[in-house]
Amino acid sequence: MMILSIVLTSLFGNALVILLIHRDRRLHTPMYFLLSQLSLMDMMLVSTTVPKMAADYLTGNKAISPAGCGVQIFFLLTLGGGECFLLAAMAYDRYAALCHPLRYPMLMSWQLCLRMTMSCWFLGAADGLLQAVASLSFPYCGAHEIDHFFCEAPVLVRLACADTSVFENAMYICCVLMLLVPLSLILSSYGLILAAVLHMRSTEARKKAFATCSSHVAVIGLFYGAAIFTYMRPKSHRSTNHDKVVSAFYTVFTPLLNPLIYSVRNSEVKGALIRCMGRCVALSHE
Repeated sequence: MMILSIVLTSLFGNALVILLIHRDRRLHTPMYFLLSQLSLMDMMLVSTTVPKMAADYLTGNKAISPAGCGVQIFFLLTLGGGECFLLAAMAYDRYAALCHPLRYPMLMSWQLCLRMTMSCWFLGAADGLLQAVASLSFPYCGAHEIDHFFCEAPVLVRLACADTSVFENAMYICCVLMLLVPLSLILSSYGLILAAVLHMRSTEARKKAFATCSSHVAVIGLFYGAAIFTYMRPKSHRSTNHDKVVSAFYTVFTPLLNPLIYSVRNSEVKGALIRCMGRCVALSHE
């Protein structure tokens, strides 16, 4: 019941963010379009794991077909990889807005924003497809019991009765690239933002700049911390119980925290919510 409550709250919060961005013209900017894509990814991420987990718990039928397992791996990695690159795109957006405000419409045009968004989805899907197909290509002739609450590539590969060292090394390199390349772009963007903020003479301008970026930095810390812990640890340091806890965090709790962080720390989103509630109250009176 606790997990279902968290998931329903997460779905409602992310759907509300998407609705507010879609309905409020003041939020029709590249920054909030990228935020709506983040909320969409979070909704899909929660829907990939929790419904199956809840159904297994309630019915007692804790089984999944190979195809269903492959689908879970594909969507998990598609959404996780896509979110890595999307957070990097959001960091570039903040860099363009704070460091080059007069050139922002040119540096972050709608055409570029759409291309970046499509690239995030494509790169995530390519990674998900490759790892899902590779994971299911191994023979599983021994125990078929996954010590996890959903299918995850590192956990599934442990059950294979074949040499998986080449695949595990390739998966490790792939995850390093998928995580560290966007993270390096994010750190570069925020390094330049920090340098620009420190050169601001106005204390009020500094506070506003830090407030604008603090929400994004919090989301990055939550997401990348859990993802790096899950996919970049050496095999000798892996623990099943640790994997379960961290996987639950980034698949269940992070999608819940994202809309809360952005709504609480963002005055424009709060303003859009107040205006939307005001319209709803007016319509109910009419």
